[in-house]
Amino acid sequence: MSEQGLVLLVDDEAMVREATAQWLELSGFEVRCFSRAEAALEQIEPFCAGILLTDVRMPGMDGIQLMQEAFRRAPDMPVILLTAHGDVDMATAAMRDGAYDFIEKPYVPDRLVERLRRACEKRRLTLENLRLQQNLATQSGIDARLIGISPAIQRLRREILSLAELETNVIIYGETGTGKELVAQCLHDYGKRSKRPFVPINCGAIPENLIESELFGHEAGAFTHATKRRIGKFEYASGGSLFLDEIESMPLNLQIKLLRALQEHVIERLGANAPISVDLRVIAAAKVDLREDPQFREDLFYRLGVSELHIPPLRERIEDVPWLFVHYLRKGALDNDREPRTLSDHDLDALQSYAWPGNVRELKNIAIRYAIDPRVSLVELLSRQQPLQSRPVAHRQSLPLAVQVAEYEAQLIREALEQHQGNIKSVMDMLDLPRRTLNQKMQRYGLNRSDFTLS
Repeated sequence: MSEQGLVLLVDDEAMVREATAQWLELSGFEVRCFSRAEAALEQIEPFCAGILLTDVRMPGMDGIQLMQEAFRRAPDMPVILLTAHGDVDMATAAMRDGAYDFIEKPYVPDRLVERLRRACEKRRLTLENLRLQQNLATQSGIDARLIGISPAIQRLRREILSLAELETNVIIYGETGTGKELVAQCLHDYGKRSKRPFVPINCGAIPENLIESELFGHEAGAFTHATKRRIGKFEYASGGSLFLDEIESMPLNLQIKLLRALQEHVIERLGANAPISVDLRVIAAAKVDLREDPQFREDLFYRLGVSELHIPPLRERIEDVPWLFVHYLRKGALDNDREPRTLSDHDLDALQSYAWPGNVRELKNIAIRYAIDPRVSLVELLSRQQPLQSRPVAHRQSLPLAVQVAEYEAQLIREALEQHQGNIKSVMDMLDLPRRTLNQKMQRYGLNRSDFTLS
């Protein structure tokens, strides 16, 4: 494939066809020439990498009929029509039917090259999205649960499957939002205890005076308001796996009791004297290295940390971002009965240049918001995560120049629409923009004229 892309050129006039092909090849395109529409159709299939440039008036199948048949074979293929002066109305109607653009003869070669370049880039992105979705749809097992292609995520999947077969306790390290509970769930589901309960508990979310009862249970009357016996998480998880998230927040006095339970495989409910045998695997998760935490018992660490897993933050596996985003985007559209949205080159650049301080949890949130609101642009969503002026310098630097410029451009257009109460002609004059350019930018940034008009 050439640097600029592949063009399927259809024109029944040999001299025009050869001259156009020569100019396009000098401009960096790969060109395949056809004198008849029927011959060009043989090259068109759903994953055809090219775009279609066709004359409108030809013997046999004309350019409009060729476009319609091309859309049946490759619905997203860009089609650019070459028209004579008298065909402009026909070409305009064809654009309403899905044509990417039309160029009136005689055309300016540089203008044709620029439009073809944009169409080829659109086709490249469309195919990338199609292949991405196709690959996601065919994935199964742990590949479909821990999504990504980076070496880091591939290594993590292998480590999980290896540890899942063992009975050792495991500590999972990772920043907030990296998916520690999902990793713990995979350790359980692909291990010997998969038919038994997986019981998660967030140690940092339970008040200190209640966490002992949550873990070990209590008898009726053990304390005020304990009106009946309650089975704790340890007892309930027996035979399966207990997941202790944010274990670094566990109070010191409870760490001692947890250590005894792990060493002796017995617990006692609050208010009871009889020991209860438990058989479970403990998977713990922490945001900090427990070795360096002075508030965490060293003997408990050695009991828990027989094996360790480290989940990299999203910023360290940025090549996984499009895969994750498309997955959650598709799921968000399906769950909310919305048409799936596609990602532009601008979108992909923004996704892979953003720092993702909230990791996968933040990405999922933005993907779903983007899926359910067709008025909003992805750049705008990313810029809303934190006002630009209040971002730390390091965070601002994580955004590419193109994204920062787009934020400013969207702000200027929004302010102009507000000032002129949605009057498009006044906004065009104020910003010195042609109507088509303004419409494209408003669509990109999710700006609707009706939102700024007086009711």
